[in-house]
Amino acid sequence: MLAMTMNGTDLYEHWPREIPTLVGRAVAAARELDFRLCVHPGTGGLLAALAAGLPDGSTVVETGTGTGAGLAWMVTAASSGVRFVSVELDADRAAAAAKLFADCPNVTTVHGRAEEHWYEHRPDLLVLDGGGGTGKSGEPPVDVRRALAPFGTVTVDDFTPVADWPPMHRGEVDGSRLHWLEHPELHTTEVMVAPDMAVLVGRLLR
Repeated sequence: MLAMTMNGTDLYEHWPREIPTLVGRAVAAARELDFRLCVHPGTGGLLAALAAGLPDGSTVVETGTGTGAGLAWMVTAASSGVRFVSVELDADRAAAAAKLFADCPNVTTVHGRAEEHWYEHRPDLLVLDGGGGTGKSGEPPVDVRRALAPFGTVTVDDFTPVADWPPMHRGEVDGSRLHWLEHPELHTTEVMVAPDMAVLVGRLLR
């Protein structure tokens, strides 16, 4: 079941934990553009933890930059030796993100379609947060064997936490969630980052 985080941007107004400065700037840019879909701050904290563990020379690819909130969580936590590529389809949001990260030489923001970058960079961490590739809307999921570096990690967010098995969505088995949880080439777990938000984290097995 998919989480309806249509007002993710507004969650930052009352989030009880400290928000990194760069994230706050990204959220402010989202408000200026009336963009309501900033990454859930709980998800942002998880992405920051994953990025913080990457060694220098690693690559992160994010799809669905928005105005850069999720990217800011990761860049703030990661070493300056980690390279980031983030792709956004909307021109105004892409421009806002490019401005935000203009002084970060290890960050590249791209205005374009996400599928053009899934397989180009072979990231150590692939963050699917928009632009397709998750299988949620019936589109083919990303081929993780082609996309990820050896033992790379993929995240898929915006799921509603569930306790039952198999997970259901609108009265039917949630096929997109099962795709990732039962993927034969991934070790995947579901992390509940807030009462209303779960993120799937999968690690390539070999």
